[in-house]
Amino acid sequence: MYACVCDIATYRKMNGYKYFAKHGDVKRMTKKIFNNLMAFFREAFWILPAFIVCLGVFGALGFIEIDRSGILATNYLTRNWLYDGGGTGARTLLGVIASSTIGVASTVFSITIAALSLAAGQMGPRLLRNFTQDRGNQVTLGIFLGTFSYALMVLRSVRTEGEGVFIPHLSLSIGILLAFVCVGTLVYFVGHMAGRINVDTVIDLVSEDSRLAMHRLTTEESKKVLSLPEAFGVEAKEIRDTRRGYLQRLNYQHLADWAAEKGTTIKLLARPGDYVFPGAPIAFAQPMVDGVGDAIVDTTELSHERTSSADLEFAIRQLVEVAVRGLSPGINDPHTAISVLNRLGASLCDIVGRELADGIFRSHGKVTLIVPAVDYDGLTDSMFHMIRQNAQANPAVLICMLDVLIAVATCEPREDRRKTLIRHAALVFDDANLTIKNQVDLQDVQLRYQSFGSMI
Repeated sequence: MYACVCDIATYRKMNGYKYFAKHGDVKRMTKKIFNNLMAFFREAFWILPAFIVCLGVFGALGFIEIDRSGILATNYLTRNWLYDGGGTGARTLLGVIASSTIGVASTVFSITIAALSLAAGQMGPRLLRNFTQDRGNQVTLGIFLGTFSYALMVLRSVRTEGEGVFIPHLSLSIGILLAFVCVGTLVYFVGHMAGRINVDTVIDLVSEDSRLAMHRLTTEESKKVLSLPEAFGVEAKEIRDTRRGYLQRLNYQHLADWAAEKGTTIKLLARPGDYVFPGAPIAFAQPMVDGVGDAIVDTTELSHERTSSADLEFAIRQLVEVAVRGLSPGINDPHTAISVLNRLGASLCDIVGRELADGIFRSHGKVTLIVPAVDYDGLTDSMFHMIRQNAQANPAVLICMLDVLIAVATCEPREDRRKTLIRHAALVFDDANLTIKNQVDLQDVQLRYQSFGSMI
């Protein structure tokens, strides 16, 4: 939502719709704001529970109207299938359903918050997004609150003899059914949360996100290296941005097409996931043309947190954070780091034969946009550096890292990537020689490093 506010404020500075109407960009601005709102609705925790609550309220009103119409008020249906008690019993029943559902909902989610607090200490607070965005948690909360709202709406329509008798038999029967649904939901939720706070389950979920990101942001085709203008960087003029936040989205093709139309080349200094500092240069343009800054604002979206789906390193950093916390003295769980290393190695094996984006875009046969891109060296650095630095005195983790590098090297045919893997193996070996005091443990690491050298 912050991105929407930032962009709307920027649009107002540029005289809002007048600027975009003048340049024919009203449709694009509207689409951009709509996409921001849809992204906010997908990520917000309360949207689905609020929808289920509304469904309960309007469902209660609908069933009450059916009861008032008398369509189902036959003796057979009332006696054999629907609630057939009096007004006092109906009010008692609905009161019990309402009080129990809201009480269970508050208790369960209080316990859940406590469990998530413990999980955040072990796996990192940034992973709490995986819990708040979980549809199972949202549906569970929605069912409890929706049943509570349904019971209240039906309760207000019940009338005893002194008030003019009205007992909504169908609505009461649906309320009883919803109470049983809540019982089943409670059983499901306990098992679901017990599985979700398991560290291996969290690692699998995050590693799946990283695998999908790598598959989405890499290609099978080998791209031809495009030459850049020789004088680029000397004659280029800088463009500064007054906004602040993480670069969330970037419409590459639209910005490249705009640059081609204006006859310029734009070199961005930030890629999705990078932080944009207010007043700092965000790009260079050669030659400088009018409207470059506005075009960059129009094609980028910022956010106060790093959650970009176009950021290849985002899911990797989440996995690394789990491993680093597992290696901290307060937790001291090297098995967590080993599990993370295995998933990271599998991710590298997944991109064998695939090309990382080079960040160079062309339009009409000319290079018009250059964006910083993640290369294989940077990707492996983000995977292994922090884990290795925090596991310098842990032979088991260092040996596992060498095993992972061996496995990836045997799958990777490209010589440049194998050199990167050799560099990381040498760093592991050097750290082991400096930090491991036990000669037996050091010898195990040395033997594994020798095995790596024989496999290359």
